[in-house]
This record gives sequence, C-alpha cells and structure tokens, in this order.
Amino acid sequence: MVSVVGLVAFGVVLLVHTLLAAVTTRFFRLRLETQWGYVVYSFLVIPVVLLATSLVFFGVLGIDGGLDLRPPAFLGIAVGLPLALGFTIDTLYVPAPEEYDLPERT
Repeated sequence: MVSVVGLVAFGVVLLVHTLLAAVTTRFFRLRLETQWGYVVYSFLVIPVVLLATSLVFFGVLGIDGGLDLRPPAFLGIAVGLPLALGFTIDTLYVPAPEEYDLPERT
C-alpha cells in the first residue's frame, strides 16, 4: 500500500538526486576546459553516482514510497529523470562559467 509519507520521502529523494545532478554538472562545467567534455563526463559519471545513491536510499534505507517498481521504471524515475532535470537546469538556467568576471591570479 502506498502511503503519503512514503511518497513524500520518495519525492525528497528525487529532489536530492536532481540537486546532485545539477551540482555535479556544474562542477564538470567549471573544471573541464573543452566544450563537450562536461557533456561526456556528465552522461558517463552522473548516472553511476545516482545509481549508487539510489541503491543506498531505496535498498539500505528502504525509502521506496510503497511503490513496487520494476528495474526499467526504477532506472527511469530514480536515475533518468533527475539526470535530465539536473543537466537541463544547469545548462539552460544557470549562466555559463565564461560569463563571470573574475580577478586575475598573480
């Protein structure tokens, strides 16, 4: 049976995953000098991080909201959706690192 508390906890986990994906994408955008480097690293590294945290949240802690998700649905909801949202938020709505004026290092 699906409970309200379980669904709220499930939503919080999805929000944490979206935030984690956005922050990790931003980290790669700041650290990598190439134009496509952050895209490649984002789509190769972030899903592994989200899968690991999903296994912790949903497996060890048991936060699943009472939902009986099959593996494709689980991967789509717990990994794919936050990856797409986090990447989109950072790429479209946060200014590019080149737009900030920083003082010169000495």
